[in-house]
Amino acid sequence: MHRRAFASTLVGATGALLLPRPLYALRRAAPPVVDGARLNARLAELARFGARSDTGVDRVAFTDADLAARAWIQPLLRDAGLTVRMDVVGNLFGRRDGTDPRAKPLVIGSHIDSVPAGGRYDGTVGVLAAIEVADALRVSRTALRHPLEVAIWMNEEGGIVGSRIVSDEFPAAELDARAQAGMTMREGIARLGGHVERLPEAQWAPGRIAAYVELHIEQGASLDRDGIEIGVVEGIAGLYRWEVVVTGEQNHAGATAMVDRKDALLAAARYVDLVDRVVRAEGQAVGTVGRLVVQPGAPNVIPGRVEASLELRSLDTSRITRIYEAIVRETTQVGAQNGTRFAFRPTQSRGPSLAVPAIREAIRAQATVLGRSTRDTPSGAGHDAQSMARIGPMGMIFVPSVGGISHSPWEFTRPEQITRGAEVLLRTVLALDAAPPG
Repeated sequence: MHRRAFASTLVGATGALLLPRPLYALRRAAPPVVDGARLNARLAELARFGARSDTGVDRVAFTDADLAARAWIQPLLRDAGLTVRMDVVGNLFGRRDGTDPRAKPLVIGSHIDSVPAGGRYDGTVGVLAAIEVADALRVSRTALRHPLEVAIWMNEEGGIVGSRIVSDEFPAAELDARAQAGMTMREGIARLGGHVERLPEAQWAPGRIAAYVELHIEQGASLDRDGIEIGVVEGIAGLYRWEVVVTGEQNHAGATAMVDRKDALLAAARYVDLVDRVVRAEGQAVGTVGRLVVQPGAPNVIPGRVEASLELRSLDTSRITRIYEAIVRETTQVGAQNGTRFAFRPTQSRGPSLAVPAIREAIRAQATVLGRSTRDTPSGAGHDAQSMARIGPMGMIFVPSVGGISHSPWEFTRPEQITRGAEVLLRTVLALDAAPPG
């Protein structure tokens, strides 16, 4: 090319220098920044769907409120620069492509359905913070090497249904189980526009993702009580349940002397107390007896049978085994004292889902850079993250729940705490994009 012609391609009519495209592309965009006011305003707006007079929400999966919230949130995904799709069972996804077509996606998100008479923060903080991360990347024109996917999981509160289908942990028989909305899971998925006959199409193969990170309120009192800003989740506790039947002898309450009684309820009362004592002595676990059904249940009859429950949760399966064996051993002694018998039947068993150390380190490091205090903490509650742990590396970020209250209309997390959590999530995404877990 002639020297004068070449020069004319570099200088425009105004005399401004027009850099060749590769050099222009090297200009650094402003770093992405979380808009806390926008994030918290959206949380308040989402709470309108299923709103209660006591500040809580009734947004049970498959209800009109759930459908309206799902319709409201999809434009937010699009406005954040995401391509929106719904899978065949009603999970919603927004995707932002990365610069490397071979890179696996980084997935962030949570759920927007609630328990009956629930709060406005459980699940929704993670979803709207994930959208805020995508918005911040869009506004700052920050390119990621990995694709970014925002996930809004279907019916988390009804049994972690949507993500369990994706991770191939959902038995087809559960499709006919009755959901909180009064319809079967099958009917509810169809109401969302899903197609249960194509359920296998929703499943993800292990190894499909680079990482999954979920921001969530703690739902416990630890962080709030001790003034810790960010919880680095070690993992989600395994959950084990048993049906417990105490058998005694039904008899007349007036005519039967105290020494001759085989009172199943008395034995059950001692069982409730010993569960609390055994679990406390072991530590790093929780145990609950949440159900007692006394038969025949008359004031003038000595109970002959009590149906009870036992639930144990811990990150350590060997600890669960020790606790269970100690409970069985002590209930045998209780039965020997008053002529009753205990029988335990397992009804549910789900092992712990551990967070990947590399993601935990990334969360801790980014929180520290932001000047936030951190603590490693287990999650006793179940989350969609436990399903994603079967697909790829998983991590979770907790922000405090004031007073430890959750699954309640009085559930509350302060706006500044939500903003801090979203900031840590954003920086963690950037860190994992640069150095994904192996």
